[in-house]
Amino acid sequence: MSASRSPSVVLAPDSFKGSLDAPAVCAAVARGLARVWPGADLRACPMADGGEGTLDAILSQGGTRRTRVVAGAAGAPRTAAYGLLDAPEGRTAVIEVAQVVGITDAQGMAAPVGDRSTRGVGELVRLLLRDGVHRFMIGVGGSSTNDGGAGMLAALGLSLRAADGSEIAPTPRGLAGLARVDAGRLDPRLAECTITVMSDVNNPLCGERGATAIFGPQKGVRADDLAAFDATLGRWAVLAEEATGRRAAASPGAGAAGGLGFALLLLGAELRSGAEVVAALIGLDAALAGADWAITGEGLTDAQTLLHKAPYVVAEHARAAGVPITLLSGAVNAAALPELGRLFAGCFALPPGPMALTECIANADALLADRAEQIARVWVAARGRA
Repeated sequence: MSASRSPSVVLAPDSFKGSLDAPAVCAAVARGLARVWPGADLRACPMADGGEGTLDAILSQGGTRRTRVVAGAAGAPRTAAYGLLDAPEGRTAVIEVAQVVGITDAQGMAAPVGDRSTRGVGELVRLLLRDGVHRFMIGVGGSSTNDGGAGMLAALGLSLRAADGSEIAPTPRGLAGLARVDAGRLDPRLAECTITVMSDVNNPLCGERGATAIFGPQKGVRADDLAAFDATLGRWAVLAEEATGRRAAASPGAGAAGGLGFALLLLGAELRSGAEVVAALIGLDAALAGADWAITGEGLTDAQTLLHKAPYVVAEHARAAGVPITLLSGAVNAAALPELGRLFAGCFALPPGPMALTECIANADALLADRAEQIARVWVAARGRA
């Protein structure tokens, strides 16, 4: 960067869960940088990896936000936002599963995990099919469900029956009594659809790395119930695969969103890195071209970030563009710093001193601006210019 011009800085953070969405993080960081560089070229590229905040990140660059009322995880009506993009390939719907059955939804989480279902996701897909939409991009992160996607498929016409022929609830509790699956009434329009699953998870459906073993506890599955939940998903997978003629349970990503990834793969979906999809949609590479610096971050950075979460993907793109990149997160796990140091030119957390988590979350906007300002001052000093 020459001394005669202000820097070009790409701002590409993920959301700070429970505090600020990614566009708000960009705005706060920009405010701090502007205290040092009033004329800086600040290029906001809000990021996401397929979980909470994916819809906001994508729509920040264009598209239309709409809402529909569908069933939440516990079955109660829930107003869910989705997006519509006018793509060259045709109108595309962007669905964020966390909008429908998110783990941050207190009403859904109040129900036992055995009674939660992804039915609302299927209801939203069905409504969009009726609107003539045949292209879907579905971010599956942040779900509260562990039903193997049975609820979604039931809403789309799949029949789930007990041994006596009665219909069962598409929940983990209901699936425990599953004896027969019939795909004869599955919505035929699905065969004409293109479905892209946005996820940062490559786990299979079942087993020690499966949906239940890895993600079940955070959704409320008790340790002594893990084996039973996993066995239920295993039986469901066998019957669902026989009914649809597809094999997906062992595929990478089948375990995403409590097995919703499995159900989407049965529909012929393509699994892609959520962060890579978002990066392409928001034009991250174009923003990085010719930039002097980039900043990314998230609510908590730890070893999981290295598994292709948004900041990792942004760092990879910045490195390919020859742009130095700094991490600014709500918190940074010290144990991960050696690996993170290979990716980032500095890793910074928000708290200026001892601070309760609730206080940090409540003041994240101001803390981000202040920390960004101080990082910029170091950046300036290192280059010998004010």
